[in-house]
Amino acid sequence: MSLFKSASIVSGLTLVSRITGLMRELLIASTFGASALTDAFNVAFRIPNLFRRLFAEGAFSQAFVPVLAASRQQHGDEATHVLVNQVATLLIWALLLTSVLGVAGAPLLVWAMASGLKQSPEGFEVAVVMTRFMFPYIAFMSLVALAAGVLNTWKRFAVPAATPVLLNVAMIAAAWWGGPWFGTLGVPPIYALAVGVMLGGVAQLSVQLLALRRLGMLPRVGLSWRAVREAWGAEGPKRILQLMAPALLGVSVAQISLLINTQIASQLAPGSVSWLSYADRLMEFPTALLGVALGVVLMPQLSAAKAANDTAKYSDMLDWGLRLVVVLALPCALALLVFSKALVAVLYNYGAFSAHDVQQTTLALMGYGVGLLGLVAVKVLAPGFYASQDIRTPVRIAVAVLVITQLFNVALVPFLAHAGLALSIGLGALVNAAWLLWGLRKNGTYVMSAGWTRFVLQVLVACAVLGAWLCWSAQYWDWTALHATPLLRVGLMTGVLAVSALLYFATLTITGLKLRALLRR
Repeated sequence: MSLFKSASIVSGLTLVSRITGLMRELLIASTFGASALTDAFNVAFRIPNLFRRLFAEGAFSQAFVPVLAASRQQHGDEATHVLVNQVATLLIWALLLTSVLGVAGAPLLVWAMASGLKQSPEGFEVAVVMTRFMFPYIAFMSLVALAAGVLNTWKRFAVPAATPVLLNVAMIAAAWWGGPWFGTLGVPPIYALAVGVMLGGVAQLSVQLLALRRLGMLPRVGLSWRAVREAWGAEGPKRILQLMAPALLGVSVAQISLLINTQIASQLAPGSVSWLSYADRLMEFPTALLGVALGVVLMPQLSAAKAANDTAKYSDMLDWGLRLVVVLALPCALALLVFSKALVAVLYNYGAFSAHDVQQTTLALMGYGVGLLGLVAVKVLAPGFYASQDIRTPVRIAVAVLVITQLFNVALVPFLAHAGLALSIGLGALVNAAWLLWGLRKNGTYVMSAGWTRFVLQVLVACAVLGAWLCWSAQYWDWTALHATPLLRVGLMTGVLAVSALLYFATLTITGLKLRALLRR
């Protein structure tokens, strides 16, 4: 299977996930708006997600996938299955302990994440209750990350890419039916979302385990102390733990940045955490469809190329990934900058989500849009280091970028409030991507192929045409005032985006860019 076909499968299924995720956010926005209680849910949901990104999808995946791919390349499937058994044994025991500590320490975690919620005592208490209920979600998602690492290494990309849909469906059902039912019981309806999160976690893990069983790679978990000791002393888990140490520091930097930003947002006007969350959901569309899909596909392939010492293939795959980032992420970034209000109004401006919420979310989305190219590029550039089992370099860069991002916060938040937080993240992502690219070129891992100057100019010409069309469309219609005619507004948005895609790709073709050849590369 070609890299583009693999990336297309992941991207297509991720699109379904993002669409259902957007439906989820739209329903939450129209039902609950942006208030102290929605801030409480967003904070409570971020806490297990923070640990999930820290350990499961972060340090663990970055260390596990290269070792797993190298083991399969060098020792075969049977030995790799033993490695999976050992890792699963250690992971489950670690997750049990973490979940117990997280539930017990929920008040401290909420205070550390968003002490500003104490401005609304009810909001703080609701956040604590939901954190206690949802914290075990990290256990489900960490095991999902292990299963996804195995499936992706075996080039079974569909199931890991599709399972996030189950979380969104569970939360949509919880908001649609659970919220009103909780209200009749005298329980705050917002609690229904926490129930939906846990049901979604169970569903995702169940599907992944079935896929592993069909593959013949279902892990056999050792429940005895002897099994834990044997797994702890094995070479494979030791190597993963060695790689996890610097990876954990690197991922911690990103999560510390998130923690600081959430803490700052909780001190701003009520609704600030929610405005940033709604904008983040829109920004995740291109980030996931392009960056995550490419990263998921490239990581095991780069690891295998490195294990085979095929440096030419290694560099060529990175070059292909970066070209796709430029040709697809740059127009998306432009749309977030010049067409953001229309996007927010059409998608969120219903029910309890007011025109004021539209304006505040738009400002945050524009801040993210500034750094979208960097946010997507990092997903391709970082695996260039991880596949070589060089985690220290991106960690050092991440630490420096954390400091730079917080300096941006100091300069921007007093003037731009929550939008300053989003802009700081965007600017930091651009610095991060540029630094990673410089590092890959400096150590000789990545050699740019010929034709980049012409390629970039072709993309910029197409973006200029696209930008002119989007600017006119943003000004010609009052997207917020069209609130009274939602079907017309959705129809206009669909037409504008369809014309945008047609203009952009037609201009690329006219300039001579052979897009089909790029995709087949």
